[in-house]
Amino acid sequence: MKSLKTIGALGKVAGTVLAVGKYAKPLDRLKAEGKTEEEKALIYQLEQEWSHMVLDRFGWTVEVEGAENLPAAGPVVVISNHQSYVDIPAIFSIMPFQLGFVAKAELDKIPVFNKWILRIRGLLIDRGDARASLRTIAEGVELVKQGFSMAIFPEGTRSRGPEMGEFKAGSLKLATKAGCPVLPITVSGSYKLYEETGNVMENESLRLIVHPPVETAGLSRKELAELPDRIEEIIRAGL
Repeated sequence: MKSLKTIGALGKVAGTVLAVGKYAKPLDRLKAEGKTEEEKALIYQLEQEWSHMVLDRFGWTVEVEGAENLPAAGPVVVISNHQSYVDIPAIFSIMPFQLGFVAKAELDKIPVFNKWILRIRGLLIDRGDARASLRTIAEGVELVKQGFSMAIFPEGTRSRGPEMGEFKAGSLKLATKAGCPVLPITVSGSYKLYEETGNVMENESLRLIVHPPVETAGLSRKELAELPDRIEEIIRAGL
C-alpha cells in the first residue's frame, strides 16, 4: 500500500497535469490545421511550464553540466539513461525547444496523462511486441522528419538505481533513419528522489550531463553499426 506521503505526491503531480489543461484545445487545433511550427512552439511552452511546476512543487533542483552542448534548435533525438520518473520533467526543463518522448505502452492506462503524451507528440511503445515496436519507431522517424524532436530511453525501463541497464540498439533507428543528430544525456542521481526508498524525497537534486551532439547523417554502414555502442559508452562515462 502506498504511503500517505506518496499518495499526496501523486496528487501534486495530477494537479500539475490539470493546470496545463488550457493548452489542450489550442494544440489540437494547430495539429489539425497542420501548423507545425506554431504547434512545436506551444508544446515547448507547455513543457516548460509543466516541468518547472513539477520541480518547484517538490523542491527538486536540476544541476546541468554541458549546457553549452544543447543545440539552439531541433530536431534532435535525445538518448538518455533512465533512473526515475523524474527524468522526463528534468530533461524537459533544460531543453530550448519542443521534445516528445517514447513511453512504455503501460502508461496508456493512466487517465489524462496518456492523452498528454500523445498531445506533445510523444509515442507509446509495446516492447513486448516486436512488430508493434517497429511501427512505433517508424512513426517516430516520420515525426522527426517533420521537425519534432524526440527522446527515447534505450534501456526500455527505469533502472531505479545507479547502475545502467543494457541499451537496446533499435532505439537509435529513431535518429539514424531520420538522419538527425543524437543528443546524449546522462541522468545521475534521480533514483534517489523516489525509486531508492519508495518514498518521495523533497528538496533534493539530480544531475544532467549534456554531451556534444553526434551527427548520424552520412555515416557509413560500419559507423551506423557501431553507433549504439558509441552512444552507450558516452552516456555511461557520465555516471
